[in-house]
Amino acid sequence: MKQTITHLFYGIFLLSLGIISCNKDIVEVDSNYHALQPVKLDLNAGSWKPFFAGASTDYPVPAPDDVNSAAYQNELKELKILVSNLTDQQKKIIDYWKVGSVLRWNEIMRELVAKHNLAPYQKEDGTYPVPSASNPFSYPEFPFSNPPYAARAYAYMSIAQYDALIMAWKFKAQYNRPAPYKIDAGIQVSIPKNELSSYPSEDAVLSGASFELMRLLFPADIEFIKQKAEEEKNYRLWSGANVKSEIVAGDSLGRWVARKVIQRAKTDGMGAAGGSPAIWKQLETTCLARNETPWLSLESPKRPPMLCLFGNVKSVLFDASLVSSLRAVPPPPTNSEKMREELNEVLKYTQNATREQMRIINFWADGAGTYTPPGHWNAIASEEFVKNHYSEVRWARNYALLNAALMDAAIICWDTKFFYFNARPCQLNPAIKTLTGVPNFPAYISGHSTFSGAAATVLSYLIPQRRLEFEAMAIEASNSRIYGGLHYRSDCEQGLIAGRKVGNYAVDRAKVDGAN
Repeated sequence: MKQTITHLFYGIFLLSLGIISCNKDIVEVDSNYHALQPVKLDLNAGSWKPFFAGASTDYPVPAPDDVNSAAYQNELKELKILVSNLTDQQKKIIDYWKVGSVLRWNEIMRELVAKHNLAPYQKEDGTYPVPSASNPFSYPEFPFSNPPYAARAYAYMSIAQYDALIMAWKFKAQYNRPAPYKIDAGIQVSIPKNELSSYPSEDAVLSGASFELMRLLFPADIEFIKQKAEEEKNYRLWSGANVKSEIVAGDSLGRWVARKVIQRAKTDGMGAAGGSPAIWKQLETTCLARNETPWLSLESPKRPPMLCLFGNVKSVLFDASLVSSLRAVPPPPTNSEKMREELNEVLKYTQNATREQMRIINFWADGAGTYTPPGHWNAIASEEFVKNHYSEVRWARNYALLNAALMDAAIICWDTKFFYFNARPCQLNPAIKTLTGVPNFPAYISGHSTFSGAAATVLSYLIPQRRLEFEAMAIEASNSRIYGGLHYRSDCEQGLIAGRKVGNYAVDRAKVDGAN
């Protein structure tokens, strides 16, 4: 079964890398996706529990004009003219977005993560420049979207979309305005019709929320992000699904909710996660004081450790005071027989890798220039979500649960890594020649394993009939790091345990969020 699973998702992985291109041209529509037609509209989603948005009374969405008013009737006339004169380019844009806007924004996010997942080159003096959000266009471009940064980015984006759509569903129920094509049957509609209230427009809500978060997270790509946000709003007009006032109200609501999430993001401690030379030295000194061999950067010149204080970033699913209690148990001592056994196992795999093990190593590598391990699990989730024909708000909920767990998994993993500061296998035994790139941070616990344990736990709850496949994938992702010579067995086993614990916090939230 393992081989079948990984071959299936290898195809998904290759497909997802080429879904869109980060340029100003509209891409060809993925023929594997069909227009969004939810099995259930989740009309009660306005009562679901948001993460950070608060109450709907915080957002001044004005009542829409009556459908019999002159203003609305004029909007209908403008819409009829608009939809009857579509260009081929406009039709392509409709076909692109109609598969589901939450899905499309997730794809866009994955591409931007991959674009920026490149460590800066060293300067002439041997030091490394740090990307600056205040000057994102200078080298190195902001951000360096390494795994912790990416996990946090996916989380805040998904949460903003989810919270914004909850608010949208509240106002839809409150104002209950029929869609334009319900009022005027003469309007040509090029997307599936449904019974959802049209004010405010859910796509405009997503456009506004996504734009605000994306420009915070990827400011150097502001023009591309703006283009996609405008496309999404226009697609609803061109397809005959919304009149302009519904777009305006939705865009404003999405931006308001996003700003709540941004306020939280700006105070979560990410700005201090890089640490300082004094802190980097102290980590090494503390490890030596325990009579252990400290981790050292294997790059030349030595690069500062990646986000050594990310473990202090404020978690989403549990209070920050619980982080130390979720930290993995101590690893085997450097000079112990257990460590020697694990080192020998790693050496054996790297010297005798089979073709199947090499395939597994490469499939799960997710190194520089990719959308990272959290992005890989988003790609896997996306292919599964498509099969279930969710509403937009349920798509957003699923991504929010998954990505909140992935962000918190990164926090627990990085807290553990820099608490123990364990050396990589190839550092303890130079005979170990790694079969994929060595990340610039300590070994214990494995990030891939922690991410995979968390993701598989959440996805198993959301799609229980696929539980065995998700669990098998998590184990395979974990084992890939042993096969590649990057991690000891204990790194991977304890990483899976830590990830599953974090995933269960997301599951506990899902059980009481009102969506079941």
